Amino acid sequence: MSENANPLLKEWTAPFGLPPFAQIRPEHFEPAIAEAFKDNLKAIDAISAETEPPSFENTIEALEKADADLVRLSRVFFNLAGSDTNEALQQAERKLAPEFARHAQKITLNKALFARIEQLMESRDELDLSPEQARVLERHHASFVRSGARLSGDDRTRMAEITERLAGLGTEFSQNILRAENNYRLVLEGDDDLKGLPDFLVESAAQTAGDLGENGKYVITLSRSSIEPFLQYSTRRDLREEVYNAWISRGHGGEESEGGDGNTDNRALAEEMVRLRHEKAKLLGYENYAAFRLDDAMAKTPDNVRDLLMSVWQPARLRAEEESEKLQELARSEGANIELEAWDWRFYTEKLRKVEFDFDEADAKPYLVLDNMIEAAFYTANRLFGLSFEELTHVPKYHPDVRVFEVKDRDGEHLALFMGDYFARPSKRSGAWMSAYQSQQKLSGEVRPIIVNVMSFIRGAEGEATLLTLDDARTLFHEFGHALHGMLSDVTYPSVSGTSVSRDFVELPSQLYEHWLTEPEVLRRFAIHYKTGEPIPDDMLEKLLKARKFNQGFSSVEYVASAMVDLDLHSSGDPGDIKLMDFEREVLERLNMPSAVSPRHSAPHFAHIFSGDGYSSAYYSYLWSEVMDADAFRAFEEIGDPFDQATATRLRDTILSVGDSVPPQEAYQAFRGRMPEIGAMLEKKGLA
Repeated sequence: MSENANPLLKEWTAPFGLPPFAQIRPEHFEPAIAEAFKDNLKAIDAISAETEPPSFENTIEALEKADADLVRLSRVFFNLAGSDTNEALQQAERKLAPEFARHAQKITLNKALFARIEQLMESRDELDLSPEQARVLERHHASFVRSGARLSGDDRTRMAEITERLAGLGTEFSQNILRAENNYRLVLEGDDDLKGLPDFLVESAAQTAGDLGENGKYVITLSRSSIEPFLQYSTRRDLREEVYNAWISRGHGGEESEGGDGNTDNRALAEEMVRLRHEKAKLLGYENYAAFRLDDAMAKTPDNVRDLLMSVWQPARLRAEEESEKLQELARSEGANIELEAWDWRFYTEKLRKVEFDFDEADAKPYLVLDNMIEAAFYTANRLFGLSFEELTHVPKYHPDVRVFEVKDRDGEHLALFMGDYFARPSKRSGAWMSAYQSQQKLSGEVRPIIVNVMSFIRGAEGEATLLTLDDARTLFHEFGHALHGMLSDVTYPSVSGTSVSRDFVELPSQLYEHWLTEPEVLRRFAIHYKTGEPIPDDMLEKLLKARKFNQGFSSVEYVASAMVDLDLHSSGDPGDIKLMDFEREVLERLNMPSAVSPRHSAPHFAHIFSGDGYSSAYYSYLWSEVMDADAFRAFEEIGDPFDQATATRLRDTILSVGDSVPPQEAYQAFRGRMPEIGAMLEKKGLA
């Protein structure tokens, strides 16, 4: 392929620096990335061979600029691999993921380069650095050390091998989950199969069936927006059991429907990853992988994380047992001669919610229209930070579903580009996430961010609005909180921009933003019935708000159980010949897990910790951040105004704009005046 035929190797001329999506083909990535690898190493060699003594400018700033083209290309590649993939792109991902790891090791194990960084670190007090520069130097030094820069001989070679192998395993793990989800479908035909299902779910299941070539039928997929309401409302216990077991057995190798290719077993992959991570930690001088990961996080040690998790586990487990007894009693009162199982929990929870609060989530769903919830997220950002959003229709998009908005700051100046990709499809991995095609920085001129939110909502029937559950709407606000963290970034150096913060701090902005979804002012304005145009009735709003602490035992237990499995997998000594499912079972037995609750993620589909290293030993981060988000929102509550401008400005200036240019503990203390206290979180959950 000639250079001129590859759009990735040409200058990108689209507005705002958007990639030329319409021209990009899977086969363009490998040669373009190979060229970027070469250019990056050439720049690294120049830094390493510099004859002038190391300075911040000729070493750290040069390092920050050296990979600009590679970062630009890799972001397009990995974003598309997650949100709009195909077999050719997956094949390229399987090949390129280890190559990215190998390339990174060539840099972090470059002795001459590390010697320059080490020298700068040792003399940092004499360099007259700004606070951001000092932080950038510190983070680069830590990254090199944690990647093995101080290792020698066979240990350096082994570290490179481990890193490369882990990258390949993570890619395979992720692709297996997508394959398993696409292989399964529950096809519903007659009225008997549809018993109990609300109209919105029947309509979306019909739309999904049509999209999959099952015209005249109804299909439930393993997308959370499809399976959750089915488990809530289907009166067919046998079908609830079938679809639930398919959901929790993703990655076990036995969940495929007829016609599946069978290549989805993640157990051996995860076991190998646990062993390799342990070996990596030992090479770096740590007792185990969790100790290695947490040493560079706010939590610092596995014991601190375990203490936090257990402080919630005990009251949550007791609450879940109380909830279980109520559900069992309700089932028997209706004549159901059953022992409550995991596939029954959501079904009877909805019935109990109706009994205790006279509120059914299905009643609220017609008021939670996707387009209106997007506007609600934008409105909240406007009230808090003065941002405005204008949809752009004539800019490049990677898929027709994507919506693109120009974001302007309070003064009317361009701030960012925001892309929203909201609907589930076979080419997209499940779940929801925020990512960036371009991050904010000032080192190479004023570079403004291009941020994307990706979700997996089930599209409404043809001509009908897409309706969300309350949990869906909360997910939308959560991911938009991440987006604001990226869009409001105001730093100089790319490596500390936006969400490039420690894993147990990154969830603070997203979880904090969820609070505004259930502010009465927001719901009264944007929870509008999709047919009548009437706002949500005050009595329904009151019931919805009262029910917020309902079922918190269940939700806390299923989350903490997964976090404990993650922590124990990575902190229990030499994993040796670990058997993944036996290990998970032992952890749950030790916790005395309630019998009718399953972990939120079974290990073979625990993408947070095995589709790469992102949340490995760090799934606790959501709870760690929940302590902070509840405490942080209390700052607004103490003022008595959820949109208080002084508090919002302080939030922007101390947390949302600083990225990782300030240590997270200092950032939080600058906002709140102290470290967070756990009480607000326990009260929010009703566990105090």
